[in-house]
Amino acid sequence: MSNNLSKLEELKKRLLFTIIMLGVYRVATQVPTPGVDGAALASFFGGMKGSVFGVFNTFSGGALERFSVLALGIMPYITSSIIFSLLSYSIPALAELQKEPDGHKKINQYTRYATVLLCIFQGYGLAVGLESIRSPNNGLPVVIEPGYAFRFLTVISLMAGTMFVMWLGEQITERGIGNGISLVIFAGIAAGIPTGMRDTLNLLSNGEITAVGLLIVLAIMLVSFWLIIYIERAFRKVPVQYAKRVVNNRVFGGQSTHLPIKVNISGVMPPIFASALLGFPTTISQFVPADSPAKSIFSNIEQMLAPGRTLYNVVFIGLIVFFAYFYASIQFKTGDISENLRKHGGFIPGIRPGEQTVQFLNMIISRLTLVGAIYVALICIMPAILFNYAKVPFYFGGTSLLILVGVAIDTMAQAESFMISQRFDSAYKVRGKFSGAKRF
Repeated sequence: MSNNLSKLEELKKRLLFTIIMLGVYRVATQVPTPGVDGAALASFFGGMKGSVFGVFNTFSGGALERFSVLALGIMPYITSSIIFSLLSYSIPALAELQKEPDGHKKINQYTRYATVLLCIFQGYGLAVGLESIRSPNNGLPVVIEPGYAFRFLTVISLMAGTMFVMWLGEQITERGIGNGISLVIFAGIAAGIPTGMRDTLNLLSNGEITAVGLLIVLAIMLVSFWLIIYIERAFRKVPVQYAKRVVNNRVFGGQSTHLPIKVNISGVMPPIFASALLGFPTTISQFVPADSPAKSIFSNIEQMLAPGRTLYNVVFIGLIVFFAYFYASIQFKTGDISENLRKHGGFIPGIRPGEQTVQFLNMIISRLTLVGAIYVALICIMPAILFNYAKVPFYFGGTSLLILVGVAIDTMAQAESFMISQRFDSAYKVRGKFSGAKRF
């Protein structure tokens, strides 16, 4: 009993540590970058809620709108993770490095180096872009004193902010509960819920939205929450049979169990990866001079890939499907699972061990991933379709809903797994204590 209480206290400490780290993150989003007029920037972002900047502002918890030191958020780290995940499949040396005992740590180190380079690249682009922005209200420049000094200070500040957020995420993963990077994004999105509710109530009081429209929005949100929870907890049971073995006159195996495979194996990562890639044209266009002919080309690309546009939805769906299959192949390695089953005397009834087991599992993964990708894409683009075509005022993005519910479910599952693992450890300690006792 006392042991269970101690494990409960350990879980409470981990939860408290996670909450404190997320609180530190929210405080850091309020620290402004020097040299920027906050009022002029706020008025500029007032009309950018439906653009790519609005999407990144949501992921950063409003830090981009205030242009705080955490304006870049965790997106450079996510982008570099995408790059090295793709390179691990295309470069054999990285694939071999990943299989080594310390290979994962080395790749994480390379990812951090790439994150620093991306922060320099994106930070400089944002600094140059801000120098050309003026407030739509009074025409005042956003940057008080433009120049190379401002650009250098901005790059250093944003790079330090991103590395700080990355460190916070790693600390949460190691000492807290849940995936730290996902929880940082979760905290940023959750911080915007009160503002969204306030804006919705203001629209209702001003008559811009009817009570019926508000009820429709609430009904759609409830249905979306139910669908997300249902799919995220759904899995396919693959039957597994273990052959009987006799070791030292004792019979082992002969059990029937199942291999659970989630319908949405990739989780919330595909829409996050897709959003990161769709922001590349906006970042690159900041480096193109205003008088260059290429500037108009990038401006047209930005307009066509604005959130809510038809082309944006099509590309977004395609990227979600691609990353769903890509991330599923990383998360669920059928070759390793088949080999582990063979070593322990397990097999799928009706399927031969070895290559046929790999093919059978690949077929199941392919079908489940397709269902999961369609579900994720539907959730992510549904608000944009309702708002642009059906004129339903849905003010919470589908990606935000998916991340909020998905991360919450994963965090609760990890907390439950932590308690179960601690109970097993306690049981093994008690068993070892009694098995090592002296016999009389």
